[in-house]
Amino acid sequence: MRPLVVGAAALLIELDSAQEVAALHAELLRRRDAGELGPVRELVPAARTVLLDGVRDPAALGARIARWEVPALAPTQGPQVSVPVRFDGPDLVEVARLWGVAPREVPGIVGAVDFRVAFCGFAPGFGYLTGLPERFHVPRRASPRTAVPAGSLALAGEYAGVYPRSSPGGWQLIGSTDAVLWDPRREPAALFAPGVRVRFTHESNLSHGRDLTQEDDGRG
Repeated sequence: MRPLVVGAAALLIELDSAQEVAALHAELLRRRDAGELGPVRELVPAARTVLLDGVRDPAALGARIARWEVPALAPTQGPQVSVPVRFDGPDLVEVARLWGVAPREVPGIVGAVDFRVAFCGFAPGFGYLTGLPERFHVPRRASPRTAVPAGSLALAGEYAGVYPRSSPGGWQLIGSTDAVLWDPRREPAALFAPGVRVRFTHESNLSHGRDLTQEDDGRG
């Protein structure tokens, strides 16, 4: 854990893993809610850092945090949302090939993972989800798409994510959902917030067209 003072009123904590970021973010929220942290306007996790903004004395707070024993995050800690997904993405067959499984096995693999929103970015409502075992990590596409449909469930490296709106993107698309990821009229506006656990459930594709999980992958 490496605290770095950023300007007059912010503190950046560098960590070594997404798991450490999630644990520290949860501990900061707990201590802030308990009144043990002092005035902090914002807590912003990222891939390997947590930013504390609106801090009265960043150097003193950084020295205090560096002495903390931060408990590991329990797998069941945090709120959970369930998102129905149609596994109809254009990259589903390719992802199955990279995993060494049949396309029909992909929904079960994804559905068994207890994902967690590590941080948000890229677009309002886009959460970077961790939890996918390393053997299921996949590379980004060699050629990004100019437009990815809203609601696309996608994979890239260690992360999963759902595109909240149509935008360019180079992630591997394995499914789609009708869930609304970002709604400014809702409180909170984002369905995925840091610390939220996410489960993807298999919604039948048959009412929406071809079911790619039932296609022959040539493996017999």
